[in-house]
Amino acid sequence: MPGLIARLPLVTMVLAILMPSSVRAEPVTPGTQQARQYVTSVGRGDEAREVTLRYWLFVPKEYAETKQVPLMLFLHGAGERGDDLERVKKWGPPKRVANDKDFPFLLISPQCEKDERWDAEEMVLLVKHVVGDYRVDQNRMYCTGLSMGGYGTWSLLAARPNMFAAGIPICGGGNPAKAKQLAGVPLWVFHGDKDSTVPLKRSEQMVQAVKEAGGNVRLTVYPGVGHNSWSATYANPKAYDWLLSHSLKGRE
Repeated sequence: MPGLIARLPLVTMVLAILMPSSVRAEPVTPGTQQARQYVTSVGRGDEAREVTLRYWLFVPKEYAETKQVPLMLFLHGAGERGDDLERVKKWGPPKRVANDKDFPFLLISPQCEKDERWDAEEMVLLVKHVVGDYRVDQNRMYCTGLSMGGYGTWSLLAARPNMFAAGIPICGGGNPAKAKQLAGVPLWVFHGDKDSTVPLKRSEQMVQAVKEAGGNVRLTVYPGVGHNSWSATYANPKAYDWLLSHSLKGRE
């Protein structure tokens, strides 16, 4: 017994290392964006695997413990993959919040590992983890992404259509066979008509399939624009207002 007691501090430290996801991190100061890490298990039984999700977390300047805030999940493109989290700030919302402290969303900006693609199950676990730590309006959670992140947005919304109130996939594509799952999710799709990396037809196919399934989807095509159709989109206040106009409340 004395030996066991003497080893308790070491056991405690080992458990803390093995289960970091169970330890609540210090809250992010409102108006700032800070690096975070979440270790979790994906899958079940013998197929379960441990994953480490590294991400930026921005908390709105006006955040208060007494008020729920909308949440945005941003999925970057293939060029920002790897182990340098700073690369995620190159484009889109995580870049915007460096200067826009009034950005109204609690923003999650994860980084995809090198040579990997977005995994819907991992992103669902990450969102649930953050929601557990902050006062989030779960009726107003949104997903958006560019290029590879556009593909990730289509995939995630199809996998969890009742989790997100609306989505903005940019210059991506998806599986038209999943249009029925997407029919209940309001979507605003953006693409450049001169995109040689991800052809415009990838977005057009998805938009047409969702329309045929009875969905609420709109497509904005930028004339003369190549692959970078995200800079104009994320600089457009109307895109954020459109997201915020949608809620899971009242959705049939």
